[in-house]
Amino acid sequence: MRILVLSQYFWPESFIINDIVRELDEQGHEVVVATGKPNYPDGDIFDGYSASGTQRERFEGRVEVVRVPLWPRGKGGARNLILNYLSFVFSGLLMLPWLLRGQKFDAILVFAPSPITQAIPAILLKWLKNARLALWVQDLWPESLSATGFVRNRHALRAVGWMVKAIYRGCDMLLVQSRAFVDPVSRYAAKEKIHYYPNSMNVDPVRTAEDVGAEFKSLLEQHFCVVFAGNLGTAQALDTLVEAAVELRDDPQVRIVLVGSGSRMEWLKDRKQALELENLVLPGRFAMEAMPQIFERSSALLVSLTDEEAFAQTIPSKIQAYLAAGRPIIAAMNGEGARVVCEAGAGLASPAEQVAPLVVNIRRLKDLAETEREAMGRAGRAYFDIHFEMRSQVARLVELLER
Repeated sequence: MRILVLSQYFWPESFIINDIVRELDEQGHEVVVATGKPNYPDGDIFDGYSASGTQRERFEGRVEVVRVPLWPRGKGGARNLILNYLSFVFSGLLMLPWLLRGQKFDAILVFAPSPITQAIPAILLKWLKNARLALWVQDLWPESLSATGFVRNRHALRAVGWMVKAIYRGCDMLLVQSRAFVDPVSRYAAKEKIHYYPNSMNVDPVRTAEDVGAEFKSLLEQHFCVVFAGNLGTAQALDTLVEAAVELRDDPQVRIVLVGSGSRMEWLKDRKQALELENLVLPGRFAMEAMPQIFERSSALLVSLTDEEAFAQTIPSKIQAYLAAGRPIIAAMNGEGARVVCEAGAGLASPAEQVAPLVVNIRRLKDLAETEREAMGRAGRAYFDIHFEMRSQVARLVELLER
């Protein structure tokens, strides 16, 4: 197939769509990526790029990538985020038809974490290219806007709902990353359009690993390190993790390690200093290639979300990464993500934003024999191979796009 992948986020930003594109190419499909200028998660345009102007390059030396200008996210705030979202829509509508002139596509796939608005240029391209359009829904709108506190006004949320309904109507197929998404999405779209298509992960061991440094390796190996990896933002219930670190500082072996960056990093640094939390480790962000080393040396892997209905329906993509790593998982969240961890027998779960049960689970996992923790890790990896292995999932994606 000849496939156009449209996403506001793409390499060198770290998202699952990078591996999906790579795997599509390796399976013999011709892929073109239409995207913006990389600036996630820190909000600054990456070195080698400019916020203005268009750009063409090659991903992996093979896949054509066309980039349109956008307003960078900056260091936070509603104004920057709204301008970031809208600038990609306007740039895409104005420039992508010209940048992709003369090219034919069988299908268009939109990778759609927030914002859902990035699908708008794809709807125009669908009609111009006479191609089927599939929208891969990663976040529920308008629910996630309310859950993060970004939009609270009920009239504004209703207006967003109308927009979502119009976007869904313009798509031929809606792929949802969680089975729990089916009912909320069906409020805005015909149910026969909706197909469950989970996130997957490439665990190819051939890739070059990036070294994380001797000091950090030593920390991971010498302590019982519960490692969170990913965006450090408002949705991740970081207050709960800080309070858990306070409760656990009587145990000299336990470390809560938050790998990543995001809008709440400065707040985390302030709390660590104010509370004198030596057991809270903030090593910053690492390249995707470094994560296997970090996961391998972790005693347990941590995932947390706030107590919101929209997040209970979501399976964070880090859960697939954790399962693939073969390490025990501690989930401090409600709903689908916790269900997957428990169903896999891969670890322990506690309700979202509840400190005491999370602390109990960390202590409980630490007290288990190493053989029991290893058994959890193996169970998680077996579950991953059945449900989330990328090669088979990408083959299924192609089957869906061909319908």
